[in-house]
Amino acid sequence: MDDKKIGIANDHAGFYMKKFLVEELTKKGYEIVDFGCYSAESCDYPDYAHPLAEAIEKGELTRGISLCGSGNGIAITLNKHQGIRAAICWNEEMATLARTHNNANVCSLPARFIDYDMALRIVNIFLNTGFDGGRHQRRIEKIPVK
Repeated sequence: MDDKKIGIANDHAGFYMKKFLVEELTKKGYEIVDFGCYSAESCDYPDYAHPLAEAIEKGELTRGISLCGSGNGIAITLNKHQGIRAAICWNEEMATLARTHNNANVCSLPARFIDYDMALRIVNIFLNTGFDGGRHQRRIEKIPVK
């Protein structure tokens, strides 16, 4: 699996921040698979979250970024999928813990509550931080509903 291939999904509230992140990540050599939305016109985040989640569950991608106004709605939708661990990250520490302790595979950003620079710092940490494993692995194995 190509670690430089990242999925991204958003609603209207996250549209402009997504454009910024896609541009910055592309400069760093990431290939971005954009699941939409593609404008700032009002839309429904589940329409874009589900295809991102399905691509990760099928193994087409290993991780993703999601954006909506609060980060909550899109994360809730993503987390309905058994193979997804979407974490809402609003600062660097949350991004670090999402990866090291939770092995999160989607970083969900609250586009109305953070600025572009913070979003980029969060995403860089999320994409470059590994999972600690150990006791955390045991906990992650208990998450799926069987």
